[in-house]
Amino acid sequence: MSEDDPSLGQIPGRRRATRETTPDISVAVARAGWRNRLPESAALCQKAAVAALDAAGFTPLFARIEVGVRLTDDAEVRRLNHRYRGRDSATNVLSFPATDLTPGNLPAAPAGGAPLPLGDVVLAYQTVRAEADAEGQPLADRVRHLVVHGVLHLAGYDHEDDAAAIAMERLEAAVLDKLGVPAQPAPKRAPPRRRRGRARPREHP
Repeated sequence: MSEDDPSLGQIPGRRRATRETTPDISVAVARAGWRNRLPESAALCQKAAVAALDAAGFTPLFARIEVGVRLTDDAEVRRLNHRYRGRDSATNVLSFPATDLTPGNLPAAPAGGAPLPLGDVVLAYQTVRAEADAEGQPLADRVRHLVVHGVLHLAGYDHEDDAAAIAMERLEAAVLDKLGVPAQPAPKRAPPRRRRGRARPREHP
């Protein structure tokens, strides 16, 4: 696997949630900064992702769902942002949906008990840390906020117009309240993403 390959499958330290009761949330802690500043980052990401999926109505599919979370640095996120969105800069979080969903409409469960991959969420350490420090916010809370935001994108939520943005932000706020995360500024809205040819960082069987 090359350094530029965002696949999560071979990263050491990858942690999985218990499959019997929760979705398969695989967290790759790919940079030392995360481990040093936030040793519990993998567990925080798993809990935030499960809460977002639950709020989005995906509970009936929990036993089948797969989501990847990659905790990396600004350099890798900048490369991904340039490659898939044409923007040569880092950002706090990127979401890469595996399929094009709409809020409130669950995907069909694959036949034969096959898994249901929803996609990947990628966080940039330096940017996320700087945002938390600037707001006087614990890094753990900022991470949970961004994971919730990213996973809601995987579930079909977006902010491409005001109505969609309001719906997403309300649901996001409800999830964060349930997680005990104090209200903070929402992640910066990105301009609309191109619908055609949506980026898929990893291949699924």
